[in-house]
Amino acid sequence: MDKSTLLRYKGYLETPSLFKTSSLPQIEQINLSSEFEPLNSNIEFKNHRLGKLVEEFVYYQLKQKSSVHWIIENLQIQNGKQTVGELDALYYLKHKPVHLEVVYKFYLYDTLENYQDPLAYWIGPNRKDSLCYKLDKLKSKQFPLFYKNETKLQLSQLNIDSTDVSQKLCFKAQLFLPYPKTKINSELINENCISGFYMSFKAISEFKALKFYIPHKLDWLVKPHNNISWEDYNTAKIMIEEDIKSQRSPLVWIKYNDTKLVKCFITFW
Repeated sequence: MDKSTLLRYKGYLETPSLFKTSSLPQIEQINLSSEFEPLNSNIEFKNHRLGKLVEEFVYYQLKQKSSVHWIIENLQIQNGKQTVGELDALYYLKHKPVHLEVVYKFYLYDTLENYQDPLAYWIGPNRKDSLCYKLDKLKSKQFPLFYKNETKLQLSQLNIDSTDVSQKLCFKAQLFLPYPKTKINSELINENCISGFYMSFKAISEFKALKFYIPHKLDWLVKPHNNISWEDYNTAKIMIEEDIKSQRSPLVWIKYNDTKLVKCFITFW
């Protein structure tokens, strides 16, 4: 098991659930341990897309439980030759079938727009994604997919009665506040998800005395550490600007000193 995979897995484990238990009364959430236990030496995580890698981590963690009997993951639902959707995972928990959907997101607290729904302020780093959009998709598409006739047919082939299944959600997230804000007041959101801050590329000169590191996207999961090669401000700015020109907001690590290392999105907006 290489060190980078271990650090990514630890970062996943340490990411809290986005919602407090009472925040989504219509959706049952699962609680997974954040405690690290040594990984099986023969396990190999194959995905190189962050969301899919997190799914693998969730499935691995669940499979270690004696109360879990695994059925299938990433079940493609077909209507003839057309794929109509996918169920993330199916498993038995103490002989009771469970349909699980897995979400891992990075959201920034928007200051450019005003919203009526307090959850609408949480948007993706590139402004193409939002928490409200994801919740709507879960409620209107991903969970209802389970009850479509095409899904029932495929479940029957797995000897699963769809009327006996409970649906659950694993929704982890890292949240970033506008610099220099460090706290939010929210009855719905788990404040422990706050992982850093963000600032516009236009204001990056404020950090010209600091060191930077630009992690690979899979390492967005990782807690900042010193065992890497830091870049000076001028070098990092050139690298970051490549993303900014393409309207991408990269995640960077910023080093104040050996003990203060911070995650920060540099936004193009």
